[in-house]
Amino acid sequence: MVKLSVVIVSYNVCYFLEQTLLSVRQAAAELGEPVEVFVVDNNSTDTSAAMVQQRFPEVILLQNNDNRGFSRANNQALRLATGQYQLLLNPDTLVAEDTFRRCCDFLDAHPRCGGLGVMMLDGQGRFLPESKRGLPTPVVAFYKIFGLARLFPGSRTFGRYHLGFLDKHEPHEVAVLSGAFMLLRQAALAQVGLLDEDYFMYGEDIDLSYRLTQGGWQNWYFPGTRILHYKGESTKRTSVNYVLVFYRAMVIFARKHFASSQAGAVSLLINSAIWLRAGLALAQRLATAATPMLLDAGLLYAGIYLLKSYWEATLKSVRAPFPPQYMLVAVPLYIATWLTTTWLSGGYDHPMRARRVLRGVAVGTVLISAVSNFFDNWRFSKALIVLGGGWAVAALLGRRLLSHWLRHGNLRLSQGQPKTLAIVGSAAESRRVRQLLAQARVPSKIIGYIRPGGSLAPPIPPQPDYLGTVAELPALLRLYGLTELIFCGQDLPASQIIDLMASLPARPPVAYKILPAGSQYIIGSSHKDAPGDYYTLNSSWRLSQPAQRRNKRLLDLVACLLVALGSPLLLPAQRRPRGLLPHLLQVLRGRRSWVGLRYLPEATRQAAVLSPADAAPTDAPLTEAARQRLERLYAQDYELAFDLGVLWRGWRRLGG
Repeated sequence: MVKLSVVIVSYNVCYFLEQTLLSVRQAAAELGEPVEVFVVDNNSTDTSAAMVQQRFPEVILLQNNDNRGFSRANNQALRLATGQYQLLLNPDTLVAEDTFRRCCDFLDAHPRCGGLGVMMLDGQGRFLPESKRGLPTPVVAFYKIFGLARLFPGSRTFGRYHLGFLDKHEPHEVAVLSGAFMLLRQAALAQVGLLDEDYFMYGEDIDLSYRLTQGGWQNWYFPGTRILHYKGESTKRTSVNYVLVFYRAMVIFARKHFASSQAGAVSLLINSAIWLRAGLALAQRLATAATPMLLDAGLLYAGIYLLKSYWEATLKSVRAPFPPQYMLVAVPLYIATWLTTTWLSGGYDHPMRARRVLRGVAVGTVLISAVSNFFDNWRFSKALIVLGGGWAVAALLGRRLLSHWLRHGNLRLSQGQPKTLAIVGSAAESRRVRQLLAQARVPSKIIGYIRPGGSLAPPIPPQPDYLGTVAELPALLRLYGLTELIFCGQDLPASQIIDLMASLPARPPVAYKILPAGSQYIIGSSHKDAPGDYYTLNSSWRLSQPAQRRNKRLLDLVACLLVALGSPLLLPAQRRPRGLLPHLLQVLRGRRSWVGLRYLPEATRQAAVLSPADAAPTDAPLTEAARQRLERLYAQDYELAFDLGVLWRGWRRLGG
């Protein structure tokens, strides 16, 4: 009989999923009883499905042709699962080797336990409060939505959403488990039913937890084992979409389980909060994105005002003030032009480079001078336009230099504060990490490597970059001022990595990343609400540069306009006419690009309608290796002209 069924629903998190499955494989081996593992892929556009097939042949892979949401996808596998216990596990987690054994032992010892959750830590080793939760009654939901739960997390009154008043190191019977790690007894599921598919994402774990307790079962928080949960990958928690989906899930729960009078009040409360929180989330994102431009605009306006005043007082041939429309209309248009051309030139990209600002302002100045010639009533001093351009260069570079110096302590715009890192692993894996970092062009100062073993004796023969062992890690962090540690999964068990993350001092702050065994990707996460990140070989591609991605997006939008206008002529010539309109809509929404990568296994970009391999000038069918080689060359040396050439040769295939 199968002891445990593990169900993982995945959507575009290939490299995190790889690490999760590696840790699941180790935990299943230590359990010592039959384990079956399901991965349900919700139509990922990365290489998740191919990676599972290649690296994990023991996994049962279910591939959907659309994104069916968390509940429906989990239920697909749960209907096939045969385990006595059934685990819902997120694809951005890392379980310890003893996690399955300890959790199954707990369930064996507690026959009324229908659901079990564990202590979860984020990618920096910090405790995640959602490891244990209370029922979101109307009052508790109110405290959560309006921030009182965050202000008073340990209060028995306000802190009931995350049960902050309960000791996180002790097991407790709780009301709600997290869907990131939700271990369920098959007998309990058979009684209360599977996940409610009315929930697309979020809320389904609350609903199932509540139904378990209503059915006479217990939910337990169990800190006897710990897992990492990177969070923020499949969805962006600060996005408006997250706010809408999360709080609407709470509305569904209230309508389903509370009395009609309560449900109406809760629905009104939550719907009001949805638009409030969505507005705040949108305002926060816009403010974060717009702040640099607003600061630049303010500096430009103030400088041009002073230039104008000085010009009027001392240099203008006719001592008369400029008309009011100069500062009210003309100057704001000048500033908008300078900032737009600077943005298009990459002046707001990281790393910052002075030549991008110079190029953007120069183009803007020429454009302003040329356009002003066509409007007699708005033709002001050309000298002020040139002086304004000079001030724009000085102001934009000056603000960037000041900001860079305050953050990094130097005035070299192209160089941020290099990472001071050490590698925790064997000498062989340390060399592999160095190669990966060099290929990914990660700016870093690698101090050396730290052996995972307990012996204090240095390696024989002695290695010049050997720093010590993990027992000395706290002292090494202080001694060398390390800002990042990379753990080698080949040499350290997941449980030891988790223990080190949780036990190392929080100050000074150190970022943690992991190189999974046999992987080419170094992954981690700096904050529970931030998306995980990873060092990949394709980060060195020119296609990955922000300026090229922006230019590519602009070309996609222009091409959409041309396709829409020319559709009466394009449709009859398409090899698959029915696909043209869906592709047009997907490109407009940013879900696809007209030209991109389709065959490379390491590609993580959005799906593409056309590949450079599809439009290769040959009549013979290309081998898979030739397609991948063409795409890799395209990505490494990307130019906008490449896309234009592919569109010109492959315009009959825009429908698919």
